Amino acid sequence: MIDPDVRQAGRDDAAQLRHLEAAARRSLVEQRGGRRWLDTHPERGDGWEASIDACRVYVAHIGEVLVGYLVAAPRGEVLHIDEVFVLAEARELGFGDAMLASAIASGRRDGFRLLEGESLPGDRDSKNLYERAGIKARLITVSTEL
Repeated sequence: MIDPDVRQAGRDDAAQLRHLEAAARRSLVEQRGGRRWLDTHPERGDGWEASIDACRVYVAHIGEVLVGYLVAAPRGEVLHIDEVFVLAEARELGFGDAMLASAIASGRRDGFRLLEGESLPGDRDSKNLYERAGIKARLITVSTEL
């Protein structure tokens, strides 16, 4: 078992974050609710520097290689987790837990009242991540195509 390394992202991480985001978006295509999420969450692409400046972006890394990221956006009194992703080959090593713990600690330190996030219906890994941190569902959104 390794000790997961997590830090706040810097602008020099943008290139690796673009590659991780592309992998994250590819992984959502076949998940239930994934296409809808992709439609309503534009790709950051070349905008990662702006996200790093405006949000709290945490990166999980092994040496110099990024293996995951978490984006938490301030929304008033709420710190909202917009995205969390860890490469498949780096999962179950504690990277997601460590990034979430960093977001929770900084949210508490900076006086946010709530931490919120989202999870797709079939994404058991994300649900488990949130549940391990004591985060409980408060709303389930349902939809159907017309």
